[in-house]
Amino acid sequence: MSEIENKDTVTEEIQKDFVEDGKNKLIVKCKFCGSKILEKKTAKYVTQEKELPLMQQDANRKEGEVQKEMIIEYYHVDHMYVFENIGFTHPVENHKYLICADCDAGPIGYFDLDSKHSYVALSRIVHS
Repeated sequence: MSEIENKDTVTEEIQKDFVEDGKNKLIVKCKFCGSKILEKKTAKYVTQEKELPLMQQDANRKEGEVQKEMIIEYYHVDHMYVFENIGFTHPVENHKYLICADCDAGPIGYFDLDSKHSYVALSRIVHS
């Protein structure tokens, strides 16, 4: 199976388990402290390529280097008041990173300063 076919299969599995009618089927929580971030059916499932800094940076990296990973699957939140519990970092380029307001874990996604929309990475949260 090619890498593209594998990603498509994973996307289909996620959609089946966690997405219903194009929205989050379950409550979205912080994977570290369990704090509720989004209520059921409040965010739209979208796919887009966006690099986010790793949640835990390697201590042996070069000074000033920020390790990143490409993330493809997100929940799109069109208004910041939809969140139950979220924090925002200071602006970095044209966005702010989203973090858990209780334990400061993150970034779990990003807030686009132009559109005023938020994107929560599915790989950085848990569902319940």
